[in-house]
Amino acid sequence: MNETFADLPHGLRPDIASPEWLNKGDNAWELIAAAMVGLQSVPGLVILYGSMVKKKWAVNSSFMALYAFAAVLICWVLWGHQLSFGHHMTPILGRPGVAMDQKYLLHREKHCFVPQADYVFYQFAFAAITVILLAGSLLGRMNFYAWMGFVPLWLTFSYTIGAFTIWGSGFLDDMGIIDFSGGYVIHLSSGVAGFTAAYWVGPRHSHDRQHFPPNNIIHMLGGAGFLWLGWTGFNGGSPMSAGPIAALAILNTHICTATSLLVWLSLDMALYKKSSVIGAVQGMITGLVCITPGAGVVEPWAAIIMGIMSGSIPWYTMMVLHRRSAFFQSVDDTLGVFHTHAVAGLLGGLLSGILAKPRLLRMFYGETKKHGPGLLYAIIEGPLFRGVRQMLLQLLGAVFITVWNVAMTSLICIFISRFVNLRMDEEDLEIGDDAVHGEEAYALWGDGERHPFQFRINPPRFRSFCKHH
Repeated sequence: MNETFADLPHGLRPDIASPEWLNKGDNAWELIAAAMVGLQSVPGLVILYGSMVKKKWAVNSSFMALYAFAAVLICWVLWGHQLSFGHHMTPILGRPGVAMDQKYLLHREKHCFVPQADYVFYQFAFAAITVILLAGSLLGRMNFYAWMGFVPLWLTFSYTIGAFTIWGSGFLDDMGIIDFSGGYVIHLSSGVAGFTAAYWVGPRHSHDRQHFPPNNIIHMLGGAGFLWLGWTGFNGGSPMSAGPIAALAILNTHICTATSLLVWLSLDMALYKKSSVIGAVQGMITGLVCITPGAGVVEPWAAIIMGIMSGSIPWYTMMVLHRRSAFFQSVDDTLGVFHTHAVAGLLGGLLSGILAKPRLLRMFYGETKKHGPGLLYAIIEGPLFRGVRQMLLQLLGAVFITVWNVAMTSLICIFISRFVNLRMDEEDLEIGDDAVHGEEAYALWGDGERHPFQFRINPPRFRSFCKHH
C-alpha cells in the first residue's frame, strides 16, 4: 500500500493534513455548497427583505436577517449542532455538546468522505436560513429586543427538534421519512412558526398593513436571484458528495422552480390582467420550496408536475383563500411566509411520498428497506402497502412538525413577553427605522405617497458665495 501511495503525485498522497479517507472533490463541493446556502441568507434575504418592505422598514428588516445569521452561528457551534445531530438521547433530541473541538471537526463525517467541519457549517447555513425565513412573517413591527431573544430560543427548542427527528436518528428518521433537503425541517417549520409568532406579536400599524409597497423592486429581483441560484448548493449539497444524485437534485431544482414561476405568472395574468413581478418571485420561491424534500429522489418529469402544483396551490391559498378567510385575515403574515413555505413545503413533502422513485431512494439513502417506494411506483410495481405506509409517514411528519412548532413558538413568545414587549410601541411603528435603529436606508423620505410641494421658508445656513453685493 505504501508503495502505491509513493507512486502517486505529491498532491494526491495522504498525510496528516489530507487523510486517506478524504475525498477532495466531495470536500471542495461541500464547501462551495455551504457557501452558496450562506449567500442565500447574506446577502440574499438581507437584500430581498430590505427591498420588499416600505422604505421606513428597510433597515430593520435587513438587520433582523443579519442578526439572526450571526446569532445562529454561535448558538449552533456551542450546542445546536449536537442537539440536532449528536448522539441519541431521546427519540426527538440529541445529546447536548459543543462542536468546536478540532478532533471532532477534523474527523470524518460518518455518512461521507468529508471532515465533520464541512457538515457543521453546511447545517448551520440551513439553521440560519430557517430562522431568517421565519422573520419574513414578522417584519414591520416586532420589537428588535424581543427578536434578539427569540432567535436562540427558537433555534434551541424548535429547530433542533425537527432536525434531529427527521435527519439525526430521531424517530421519524428511523421510520424512513423522506425529506431530501428540508421541506419539513426548514420550510414547513419556518412557515408554521412564522405564522404562529405573527399571531402573538400582533399586526403592523394599520396604515402599513393597508399600504405596504416594496421600496425597490429591482433590488428585490437581485435578492431573489441569490435565493434561486443559491438553491443549487441548498439541494445539491445534501448528498454530501459530488455525485449523480447531487447533479439530478440540482437539475430538478431549477426545472421545478422555472415551471412554478411560469404557472404563478400565468395565473396572475389570467385573473388580474397584469404580469406581476412580485408574483413571479413568489412563484419562484414556492417552486424552490416544493422540490426541496424530493429533489434527488424524483425524476425530472416529476419535477415539472411539482412545479405546476407549487405554482398553483400556494397561489390559490395566498391570492384567493387568504382574502376570503377570516382566519388568515386575523393574522398579519407580512410576506406571506405561511403560503410560500408552509403550504409549499407540505405540498412538496406529500408529493415526494407519491413520486419518489425506488432506485433513486436506494442511491441516496442506501440499501435500506425503510424508505419508499413512492405511492405511484407502489401502485405500478408494488408492493402497495409500502407506498401507503410511506404516504402515512409523510403525513405523520407534517403533523408532528406543525404541532411542535405551534406549541413551542407560542411558549417562546409568551415567555419573552414576560420580559419585553413583542411588538414595538405605536410611536416607533409610526416612524420606523429611525426610531428603532437611529438610521435610515434612503435620504429621500416617503413610501410612494404624494405630498404637496412645500416652499422653503428658512434661509440657507451658509451665505451664498455667488451672490453679488
